[in-house]
Amino acid sequence: MKLHDLGVAAAAQAIRKREVSSVDLVSHLHTRAAAMSALGAFLATDTEAALAQARAADERAARGEGGPLNGVPIAHKDIFVTRGLPSTAGSKMLAGYASPFDATVVARLGGGETGDGAAPGAGAVTLGKLNCDEFAMGSANQNSAFQPVRNPWDLSRVPGGSSGGSAAAVAARLLPGATGTDTGGSIRQPASFCGITGIKPTYGVCSRYGMIAFASSLDQAGPMARSAEDCALMLSAMSGFDRRDATSAERPPQDFHAQMLQARPGATAARPLQGLRIGLPREFFPQALAGDVEAAVRAGLAELERLGATLVDVSLPRTELSIPVYYIIAPAEASSNLSRFDGVKFGHRAADHGDLLDMYKKTRAQGFGPEVKRRIMIGTYVLSHGYYDAYYLQAQKLRRMIADDFQACFRDCDLIAGPVAPSVAWKLGDKSDDPVASYLADIFTLPASLAGLPGMSVPCGQGEHGMPVGLQLIGNYFEEGRLLHAAHALQLATDFHGRQPASLDGA
Repeated sequence: MKLHDLGVAAAAQAIRKREVSSVDLVSHLHTRAAAMSALGAFLATDTEAALAQARAADERAARGEGGPLNGVPIAHKDIFVTRGLPSTAGSKMLAGYASPFDATVVARLGGGETGDGAAPGAGAVTLGKLNCDEFAMGSANQNSAFQPVRNPWDLSRVPGGSSGGSAAAVAARLLPGATGTDTGGSIRQPASFCGITGIKPTYGVCSRYGMIAFASSLDQAGPMARSAEDCALMLSAMSGFDRRDATSAERPPQDFHAQMLQARPGATAARPLQGLRIGLPREFFPQALAGDVEAAVRAGLAELERLGATLVDVSLPRTELSIPVYYIIAPAEASSNLSRFDGVKFGHRAADHGDLLDMYKKTRAQGFGPEVKRRIMIGTYVLSHGYYDAYYLQAQKLRRMIADDFQACFRDCDLIAGPVAPSVAWKLGDKSDDPVASYLADIFTLPASLAGLPGMSVPCGQGEHGMPVGLQLIGNYFEEGRLLHAAHALQLATDFHGRQPASLDGA
């Protein structure tokens, strides 16, 4: 097996047994990333710093020490602040910004002290920062201020967004795993488009401290890797209560890997999902769903049924309303969160300006891209006097109703399943001039985000032109273990998660 074919679990085991050195793995992946720079996945790397971390990890391994991810190379979506590497959120507004601290997620996955009272980090090595849509706003990773990201399955297609850099890097075997964030589907949709596994945990499971905010009531960190097992290991390390985050869920540390491996009552080797009820919302299978996507999803569901699960018809009647609800609430929160970027304290400042007001205007006009400006304007409008009750307040009421719809479904099923997106990845530039068309691509991921529920994308086949298709699984609050168990069972029975782009064969 080539070094870049090692996943998170396999790399951790090989380093622990000293079959592979972290230094060799890091060096190999840096060389590979440089050779595949055309993907646009990385925004920043620091080879010397990564090798120093790798040497420290190898020393820990030699002493029989180290965390569960000791020496495993990963990279972080550039929405997490990091010491020693730029933190830009994919925006010119933060070009050159150097954070004095690490985000909690970064620290917990890394090898040092976390600073939040938790145990030392898991020992992973940070290879660099990954490209993303500007301030995590987008579904294609074409909104990055620096360069678009390309899908390794077809360089003429998008990788999905906003965590497209993370998805593309994992799919191209540039690293075993990466962090992403999901506000309205930004882990699940790029995972689907790039043929990898990604999970958005319950809102509050992972700390948002040090995550550059887009929409504070929706943003949630999660892992992106090749398999459910890899995601479980990463999620165990990066999750947990953080006293510095007011939205962090006060729960004891969770071992999601152990939960994933726990057998169901009455399960057998041939039917590990015996007794599991999986709901299929009729609204997730509309006529507009692409035929190739539906065929792959149905095949994945048939495999789950063969593994012992029972498929149940359910309904999420307000699914279509999730788009207007999300695109009122998220821009409103973005309008508030992004008001801090004004050129005064940090980030870009317009060089040629008059008074203070002129400096504000020119700085924000120059620093923000078109999509960010669009959402700030929408958000400011719906929060303005005379429109707050008509738009924002109504959207919040509907958000509660969408959450209630899920709870009604969970009375009849244990998990909910369906497609991640209505189509496979589209061509670069296809929806650039029609933002509404891009927004509509989030129809199946937005409901779970609005409800704060955990959801994941699991590779289930290939559609048109051989492009990957993801099966979405949604669980009830804090049931990540059940999600991962079902995904793991599916991946033990299929090989979709292990496939790689034809362009990488032999590479």
